[in-house]
Amino acid sequence: MPLLGWMLVFTGAGASELRQTPIVRAVQQVRESVVNIRGEKTINSTVSLGDVEVGRRVNGMGTGVVIDPRGYIVTNYHVVDGVRQIQVTTADARQYTAQLISRDPETDLAIVKIDASKPLPVIELGSSADLMPGEPVVAVGNAYGYEHTVTRGIISALHRDVQVSDAQFYEDLIQTDASINPGNSGGPLLNIDGEMIGINVAVRAGAQGIGFAIPVDKAVEVAAELMAGRSAESNWHGLGVATHLDETSPSAVVESVHPDSPAADAGVQKGDVISAVDGVDVRRALDFYRAFLDRKPKEQAQLSILRDDEPLTADLVLADAKDAGRKTGNQAWDVLGLQLESIPAEEFSNRYNTRYRGGLLVAAVRPGSPADNQGIRHGDVLVGMHIWETVSLENVAYVVKRPDFAELNPVKFFILRGSETLYGYLPVTLR
Repeated sequence: MPLLGWMLVFTGAGASELRQTPIVRAVQQVRESVVNIRGEKTINSTVSLGDVEVGRRVNGMGTGVVIDPRGYIVTNYHVVDGVRQIQVTTADARQYTAQLISRDPETDLAIVKIDASKPLPVIELGSSADLMPGEPVVAVGNAYGYEHTVTRGIISALHRDVQVSDAQFYEDLIQTDASINPGNSGGPLLNIDGEMIGINVAVRAGAQGIGFAIPVDKAVEVAAELMAGRSAESNWHGLGVATHLDETSPSAVVESVHPDSPAADAGVQKGDVISAVDGVDVRRALDFYRAFLDRKPKEQAQLSILRDDEPLTADLVLADAKDAGRKTGNQAWDVLGLQLESIPAEEFSNRYNTRYRGGLLVAAVRPGSPADNQGIRHGDVLVGMHIWETVSLENVAYVVKRPDFAELNPVKFFILRGSETLYGYLPVTLR
């Protein structure tokens, strides 16, 4: 058969309408948005070489999903954790070395980036809020190293809590009988419309037909937090934005505006709905934060806003990321890696059912900082350090400036995350 004819058959260009099933169309729709990930890592189990014990090197594999055309990819953290060189292969067989941008071990999600030779297609996002047990789904991934393997099944159950290992516990997963094998981790679980409704994450050892995926609404929320931290490295706008879901579509709603920020100077207000940045549609917090990736201080961005259903525009001039430290508590940013914002007392008491009198909203986390390394993330509320409450920025400054601060190191911290109060220890070094 001539080469051209073979290509027509391979791509399905000559297929009848009966063969162009919804599953076929869904897979074709996402193919170029799914990448394969490989890399070598050293695992904890050791082998003895003479008198020396060394970690065993293994070749890892997984899958990723393009969430920004500039080469930003979301995957599972365990896919890239400990990998020396992250190798990414796109659907057109081009290979790249990726950089780990940010990660959240608690939810097992990470963002990596490749410098692609051309803009990459972004996967279409669905919603996990209206999923139905029994509805058909499709999984795409690098199963056992076989790139772009497609499997199908149904949603078996929702809201599953799964203990995969002593170190990893997942909450609120989607259960599916679509075959999910080693290498599928980080790949998309699709609905019949070709929209990503989950990120495949785990398979029950020894089980058949039982796989799990992180719901897409949760995954996108975490990805937005990771993107917010990434953009905070280079620029500052002073906005906290969250995704609100309703019966029709998601929207990006302003939840906080720092009073001394570029956003405040531009007239943006809490409760505004951001519909576009420089003419590019914004539907979720993820869209908003990735619009500011790689932007420089003093660049201007035009926000399209809905306020009480009235369309408005706001011209926002980005500030240097260092200004976030100076204006939101220099010590918190420089020493802890936290951009903190005050929460009005009434709002705090109405929103949080806790014994704490108040707290500070985590508006951004500096990548690689002590706070980042301890898993503090955008949207958390810092309510205490050591034995002191952190109701105001001055409280944080007091703790960090104490002459005996070094004796407190690592300093114990307390945060609110949703309905939970969490704590940990920050090993910090004064600059």
